[in-house]
Amino acid sequence: MTARILVVDDEPDLEALVLQKFRRQIRDGAISFLFAHDGVEALAALQANAEVDLVVTDINMPRMDGLSLLQKLQESEDRVSAIVVSAYGDMANIRTAMNRGAFDFVTKPIDFGDLETTIAKTMRHIEFLRDARLRQAEAERAHASLSRYFSPNLAQRLASDSAAVELAGQRREIATLFTDIASFTALVETLEPSVLGMLLNEYLSGMTDIVFVHDGTVAKIVGDALHVLFGAPGEQPDHAARAVACALELDRYAQSFRERWNKKNIALGVTRIGVHGGSAIVGNFGGDRFFDYTAYGDTINVAARLEAANKQLGTRICVSATLANKVPGFRGRPVGDLVLRGKTEALRAFEPLSVEQYENPATKAYGEAFAKLEANDPNAMAAFASHVGKQPQDQLASFHLKRLLNGATGVRIAME
Repeated sequence: MTARILVVDDEPDLEALVLQKFRRQIRDGAISFLFAHDGVEALAALQANAEVDLVVTDINMPRMDGLSLLQKLQESEDRVSAIVVSAYGDMANIRTAMNRGAFDFVTKPIDFGDLETTIAKTMRHIEFLRDARLRQAEAERAHASLSRYFSPNLAQRLASDSAAVELAGQRREIATLFTDIASFTALVETLEPSVLGMLLNEYLSGMTDIVFVHDGTVAKIVGDALHVLFGAPGEQPDHAARAVACALELDRYAQSFRERWNKKNIALGVTRIGVHGGSAIVGNFGGDRFFDYTAYGDTINVAARLEAANKQLGTRICVSATLANKVPGFRGRPVGDLVLRGKTEALRAFEPLSVEQYENPATKAYGEAFAKLEANDPNAMAAFASHVGKQPQDQLASFHLKRLLNGATGVRIAME
């Protein structure tokens, strides 16, 4: 790389001396020089040659002296580094120059060996600053990109130290959730583009904000649907608890959002959420051109099918027992042993509840009816009928009552 240096001095012989003393470096392409006779010419030269790396300037010059030039350099966005040249006894001006941003100084008469050493030292400093700025710019670009997927804290970690969290494909224990708005595709056909844009952007902004509060990773957004990961790419020992807490908060937000838009005569459906945990392969699978941090494996498929199961069950959140068992103090009510699409073995599922919902007497009544159903107690139908009579809005209890009325028994449920 060629060091581009602007020498500012009103001595007529200096240009020839500099070119003579640095002829080898100039010939080898290590250094190139521009010359100006005062600060005014120097500023014009800098404007015409934005690639100048270093200014070597005298202090005492006509029209604009070196100190005024340094001040102008400090005020510019580029802040070109400078070396000042002055008489040995002029230490007051040299001190002023250093205070105005000069990196170093040489004294007159100029010792060209000393000047060469000082230029080399200054150029090393300039390269160091450039590398630091480049790393900072790269970190800022990375942070801007990663913030679309990861919580701010995790994005900051990844941007500042990409080795801190492994993004290459790896198998690890995670929690994952899927969300989807019921009948959203049909609704889209009835909306004006401006209304759809406003609705979807507000919804997704609110949902992703909640994910990030819980330090989740947004792996995918497809239309109105979210795929979220916990425990990847960074370790989260409490990833199961984070996933359940996030699901409950997403549900509260989605319900509130739906009510607001329903009042505007927009028939927005409920948001259904499926949550599961287990082993998955996670990593950046976007090839060389795209960043696509996502996860693959049966754990992901099960979570997606639990989300879809809500439609048949009448629930809004469905959490696997696999995940619920990893959450200390998990609060929820049993849904049943679900045989998900494409599966032969049943998976116990729960509907997670808030503290208020869990402590409601209606939850105890449902639990007693479910226990009778699980034990094949003939009184299960009466227990569910009594509960539904008091809680007609309980769609899960209504689902079980309909099963019983249609001759079903037990808690094993084949999902359509």
